[in-house]
Amino acid sequence: MNTILAVLAAYLIGSLSFAVVVSKLFGLSDPRTYGSKNPGATNVLRSGNKAAAVLTLLGDGFKGWLAVWLAMNYAAQFGLDDGSVAMVALAVFIGHLWPVFFKFVGGKGVATAAGVLLGLNVWLGAGTLATWLLVAFAFRYSSLAALIAAIFAPMYYGLLFGSDVKLLAVFVMSGLLVYRHRQNIGKLIQGKESRLGSKKK
Repeated sequence: MNTILAVLAAYLIGSLSFAVVVSKLFGLSDPRTYGSKNPGATNVLRSGNKAAAVLTLLGDGFKGWLAVWLAMNYAAQFGLDDGSVAMVALAVFIGHLWPVFFKFVGGKGVATAAGVLLGLNVWLGAGTLATWLLVAFAFRYSSLAALIAAIFAPMYYGLLFGSDVKLLAVFVMSGLLVYRHRQNIGKLIQGKESRLGSKKK
């Protein structure tokens, strides 16, 4: 029962779309109506409001970290095992992708995934974030950076901790990240993908 409650709570936390909330607070257009129509920090940046984009990034990352941190730190108290923590990690991520509060129209999950990885282990999260930053800085494509970071995240986990149920959760999360970027992959191949910093049309 505690595992079910923890997973449900994580999903609800993940369902808080900071892109939509922050945009409303700043009086900006709904990010689901312009650019890539993705409610995430990169699309909010296209509004030209960097502060809103940063708050979106931090909020989406924080909710992923918070759900996993709570599950890991209170696991013993509530009888949660590694499998429960793995399910919580996936639940908060899935909540971001398909949020119940926003008609199941969510973001692509990059910031939330980073928060989840930081919650699992700070070095795992830092290594994956460093990969994203290096690729983003070199090529200025957020989607390409996300795809490469998603591919490397399970490898980093395996190197640090070996094979366990949480590695399976990281694999699934990485697979969902790649799936959510399927349109971006096509645009990258065609040379039509927007670069970081480009404004909405």
